[in-house]
Parts: sequence; C-alpha cells; structure tokens
Amino acid sequence: MDSCTAFAGDIWIASGAPDDVRETIRALDGDHAAGPLLVFDDETGRQIDLDMRPDEPARPRGRPRLGVVAREVTLLPRHWEWLRAQRGGASVTLRRLIDDARQKQGRDPRAARDATYHFLSAIAGDRPGYEEAIRALYAGDQARFGALIADWTVGVREHALSLANGAWLQG
Repeated sequence: MDSCTAFAGDIWIASGAPDDVRETIRALDGDHAAGPLLVFDDETGRQIDLDMRPDEPARPRGRPRLGVVAREVTLLPRHWEWLRAQRGGASVTLRRLIDDARQKQGRDPRAARDATYHFLSAIAGDRPGYEEAIRALYAGDQARFGALIADWTVGVREHALSLANGAWLQG
C-alpha cells in the first residue's frame, strides 16, 4: 500500500504514506469527537487497520522489511544478458520496468469504480443519494455522480471524487 486516507467520522484527517498518517493519528491523542476513526487504502478504497503500537527499536535494514518475495522468473538467454548489463542488476531493473509500466498504464476504470464503491460503502452508505450515486458511478455518468454527492461533507465528497478520477469512460 502506497498511500491511505484517515477520517474521523466525516472529517478528513490525513492522506499519505501509512507511516505519515499513523503519526498524524497519534498526534490526535485519541480525540475522535467527530466520530469513529476509519482508515482507507487509496488504491482499493477498502478500510484497513493501521498498527498503532509504539514503534519498536530500529532494526537493521533488509529485504524482509521491504516485503521482497523471491519467485522464479523464466527468460531467454538474450533477456538475461540484457538484464546483467543493467545498472543495479536483474531484480532492480525488473522492479523499475514494472513500476514504469504501471505508472504509464494509468488506473483501470473498473479498479477506480470499485475503490470508490468500497470507500463510499464504508463511510457514506446511509447518506441521501448514496444508491443513486453508486448507480451513476458504475454507469460512468460523472456529472450525475458529482451532482448526487455535492451536498456531502467536503472531505468525503473530495476523497470520493479523487478515488473516482479514473472511473469515467472516455468518449
């Protein structure tokens, strides 16, 4: 997970890297008078749990901390030759190529719609116009979706629009 967003009830608290959001939440000193504290993965829109335990003493850096998983890759000899010639070695080059491709590809409209749906289901399911907004979202009707959520609180509305950014059909 690259980024997440936290809400206390309807009030947007923080967005960013999980460690940064965790620090912002800790700074609240448990003052969630606006409502329950909810944190969402910005990629999937799903509610997540952040580990709020105090930080453990610093451990040496290493691959397990990064979440690196070893798997088999099968390539032709010419591919291995090319990878060996790259700066950083095969693993670094493959990670860089994948990250570049993901960034160029943009967000899949279906993934954007689903992320928006998961977020809104958790935080706005009881709001007026919720069901119609979800229908508009999946119909690709950006104008209707925007109109239906226009009266919702700023934080919820703006985060929903941000998640839905890639959901609209190009035409």
